[in-house]
Amino acid sequence: MYARSYSGAVHGIEGMIVTVETDIANGLPQFDLVGLGGSAVKESRDRVRAALRNSGFEYPMQRITVNLAPADLRKEGSGFDLAIAMGILLASKQIPKREEAILLLGELALDGSLRPVSGVLPTLLQAQKEGFTHVIIPAENAAEARLADLAVLPAAHLAEAVRYWTTGLEAPEAAESEPQNNPLTQNTHDFSYVYGQAFVKRGLEVAAAGFHNVLLVGPPGSGKTMLATCLPTIMPQMNVDESYDVTKIYSIAGQLTGQAGLIRERPFRAPHHTVTMPALVGGGGQSPRPGECSLAHRGILFLDELPEFSRHVLEALRQPLEAGVVTIARAKHVFTYPARFLLVASLNPCPCGFYGSKDQRECTCTPPQIQRYRAKLSGPLLDRIDLHLEVPRVPVQHLHERRTAESSETVRGRVEAAREIQQKRYAHRPATPFNSTMSGEELRRFGQLDSEGQDLLHLAFETLGLSARAYDRIVKVARTIADLEQSERIQAAHVAEAIRYRALDRSLLALS
Repeated sequence: MYARSYSGAVHGIEGMIVTVETDIANGLPQFDLVGLGGSAVKESRDRVRAALRNSGFEYPMQRITVNLAPADLRKEGSGFDLAIAMGILLASKQIPKREEAILLLGELALDGSLRPVSGVLPTLLQAQKEGFTHVIIPAENAAEARLADLAVLPAAHLAEAVRYWTTGLEAPEAAESEPQNNPLTQNTHDFSYVYGQAFVKRGLEVAAAGFHNVLLVGPPGSGKTMLATCLPTIMPQMNVDESYDVTKIYSIAGQLTGQAGLIRERPFRAPHHTVTMPALVGGGGQSPRPGECSLAHRGILFLDELPEFSRHVLEALRQPLEAGVVTIARAKHVFTYPARFLLVASLNPCPCGFYGSKDQRECTCTPPQIQRYRAKLSGPLLDRIDLHLEVPRVPVQHLHERRTAESSETVRGRVEAAREIQQKRYAHRPATPFNSTMSGEELRRFGQLDSEGQDLLHLAFETLGLSARAYDRIVKVARTIADLEQSERIQAAHVAEAIRYRALDRSLLALS
């Protein structure tokens, strides 16, 4: 007796359909599960056996063989339980076969109840491409499943899933026709709450407009963390394609909780400085998971106290900062995760935090201590950070002023106007329409400087000892400043402002 059912899994960032073949033959009672399954998949034998019995179904006392195809790809997770159970019921003729293309996802508890699984959205999007029309899913995954164009049949128990299968595949009406917003954080910050720091606010506006990486340097208590948390409030909202990209990543990582809908807010990730390399860039085992870099895709990755991070962990940021992806190689497969994030990093100028401070507190660090502290940040990493902003302590008189500063909404209006210019300019690559991602050819075409700006940049290049990469990044930042000013040409004033944002990598972050 042979039966076939269908389930799904995740391979990298994309879903894949898994064919669950079940054969029941005469012989001593035995349950063989083949098809390169991980430990959680192999343990499904015991879960399925108990769930069938406790749900009132007969467990065949025969030789059962279950194959998960394609057999050459490793399968991880417990989402195959429901498809295996339904396959056994089909092969033992306890339920009838159906002609519809039905996908089955869900983990079974021993009492037959269905538990939620991760990676639902990318799996269902792939099922949609392959012609599936219905999906039976754990009830807790229903909101996520409705983001795909399939008839969603939410079930809380194996018996309910069987009822759908035997009595009809009519999907219950969803509570809301439009996908709900799934807020990642409740960001109540606003630029108007920050006193002073006009130079830093301007730099963050440039960063948001061109998607440029930022380094905030200043003593403790100067407001670096608050400024970083305000940055998402001036960034444009994600479009539908970006929202689906981010939601897929969070689905794979198992971080869509409750009745989670489509993520519409840009992610803001702030890992602790003890984070490991696999946790930051992704990895772990034969089936890697996305790390903080991918969870910050289309949003912000904030690394507070940058020198406190392990140097080899920081060096792993080079590839995602340059290419916008994380590539993880295993013996038989290569996994690629998107990681196009805006890096915001902060650090003190020295271990005590008061080197070069203009207030009355003096630095107590010795030159070797400062040198060791700064040596954790390599030149290639700093070259990949476009804006270096010095964040001074706010004078006490500014704290008592009640002048109304620009709100985040006002600044976001200018940022969105600059983004519209870039979207038209880079219409041929709509996925990354940012000045920060200009290719060499685009830089020559759109990064033309006037004669004064060219002379100024050449002088800065020789004086500051900038690298060729830093030279290109100054031009990209100047292009963004010109866009904010609604200027087609990059003028000397735009170049001068861009150079101000680069000077710290030589004057403040390197000891002679």
